[in-house]
Amino acid sequence: MRQKPSLRDPKIRAKDFNEVSLGFSEEQALAEAKRCIQCKNPQCVKGCPVNIDIPAFIRHLANNDPKSALKKIKEKNNLPAVCGRVCPQEDQCEKMCILGKKGDPIAIGYLERFASDFGQEKENSNQSNQEVIKSDIPVAVVGAGPAGLTCAADLAKYGFKVTLFESLHLPGGVLSYGIPEFRLPKKIVNDEVEYIKSLGVEIKCNAMIGGLYTIDELFKLGYKAVFIGSGAGLPKFMNIPGENLNGVYSANEFLTRVNLMKAYLFPEYMTPVKIGKKVAVIGGGNVAMDSARSALRLGASEVKIIYRRSKEEMPARIEEIENAIDEGIQLVLLTSPTKIIGDENNWVKAMDCIKMELGEKDESGRRSFIPIKGSEHIIETNTVIMAIGQSPNPLIGNSTPNLSRQKWGGIIVDPKTGQTSIPGVFAGGDIVTGAATVISAMGAGKLCAESIKNYLLNNGGK
Repeated sequence: MRQKPSLRDPKIRAKDFNEVSLGFSEEQALAEAKRCIQCKNPQCVKGCPVNIDIPAFIRHLANNDPKSALKKIKEKNNLPAVCGRVCPQEDQCEKMCILGKKGDPIAIGYLERFASDFGQEKENSNQSNQEVIKSDIPVAVVGAGPAGLTCAADLAKYGFKVTLFESLHLPGGVLSYGIPEFRLPKKIVNDEVEYIKSLGVEIKCNAMIGGLYTIDELFKLGYKAVFIGSGAGLPKFMNIPGENLNGVYSANEFLTRVNLMKAYLFPEYMTPVKIGKKVAVIGGGNVAMDSARSALRLGASEVKIIYRRSKEEMPARIEEIENAIDEGIQLVLLTSPTKIIGDENNWVKAMDCIKMELGEKDESGRRSFIPIKGSEHIIETNTVIMAIGQSPNPLIGNSTPNLSRQKWGGIIVDPKTGQTSIPGVFAGGDIVTGAATVISAMGAGKLCAESIKNYLLNNGGK
C-alpha cells in the first residue's frame, strides 16, 4: 500500500505560513522504497525531465541510506529538496510508474523529498559523476530561477567560470517570489542556492539584464556564451471593466509582496498588503491556489476561487486543490467575471459574473467554455486577485533586436539545443515556453548547459 505523508491540521495550518506537509517518516520512506520493483526498463526515468536514475536512488533508500540516495539524485538534479515539494510527479515520473497500471504508483516525489531532507551531506561538495572540464572560460547566466540555477550549476560542474545575474535582491526566481512558505520554505531554497554557490557559481543580485547590461554588452565584457532563463514574470489581465480599481491585484504582485517581501510577517517586515474579508481569486492553476491559500492566512474570512471550467479541467495539482478545499476555500466553477464593481471610493465591492457550460475540447486539450445567456449574477468581494497566467518581461527582447521571438514575447530556440537566433546565446524555461513547471524549466537548463559546453569546446571559447 502506498504511504501517505502526514499533513498538519487544516484548521491550524490555515492560520499560519508554516509548511503544510510533514513528508514521510523514516519508517514510511523505508516501506515505500521497498515497494519499488526495480524495473529493468524503468519508465519512470523517461517521465523525469532531468532524467534522474529513480530506481537507483530508491534502492539506496530501501537500504536505509538516504545520503547515497541524495548523491545519486544530485547527479542529475541540482534542486532535489525543491522538486520533492513542488513538482507535479503525478503527471511525470509517477504517471509512468509500472505499479500505477494496476494500483498505486511509487510516491517518488515524497521519497525525493525524504532523501533531500535526511540525506544532506555535511559539506556541499561537487557530488556529480559528470566529466569535469578544466577551463576558465566565462559564461553568463541570466535569471536565478529554476532554469538559471540548474544551468549555472551544471556549467560549473563542467568546469566553466559562471556568473549568474539576478534582477531581484535574492536568488531563486519563482521559488522565492512565487511559491508560498507553507508549500516551499525559503530555508530550503536558500540551502539549494548555497549548494550551487559552493560549486563556484558567482551570483550577482540587483542586476537587471536589459537594463544594467544588454546581451551584446555581456559579450563585450568577455563572456563567451549566455544563457537566458529570466522566466515569465509579467502578469496577464482579463481586460474587463474595473481591473484598475483599488483592491485588484495581479497574482505576481500579491505573491511577491507576501513571499519575497514577507508581508505575512508585517510589521516585522514593513511590507503592507491589504486584504478584504471577502477575496475572489480568478484562475484554476497552482498560482491561483497559492494566492487563495495565502489570502486566507492573511485574515480573509471568505475566499473563493472563480474558474471558468470544471474541477476536472483545473491545471493545478490535485494535491493543492484538495489542500485548499480542506482549508475552507470555496471553488466557484463554470463561472467567469465580466466586470469588477467599485464603491464611491473606487475600492472593489463586487463582481458581475456569468455562468459557463463546457463545449468541445480546444487546443489545450481541455473542453472549451461557453457563456450561458441569462445566467448573469453578482458575487460580493472586497479583493480580487488575477491568477490567469504570465508572459515574459519584454526588456531583454527589446534590448536585443536580433533575438527572434514569438508574437507573445517568448524567445524562439532550437528545441534540440536551446540555442537562439544569436550564436552563443541560449535560452530555456518560461522565457521560451511561457509559464510552466519548475522541473520543465530545470530540464531546459540542463539541456542548454550541455549545449553550451559543446558550443564552447567546438569554438575554442572564442
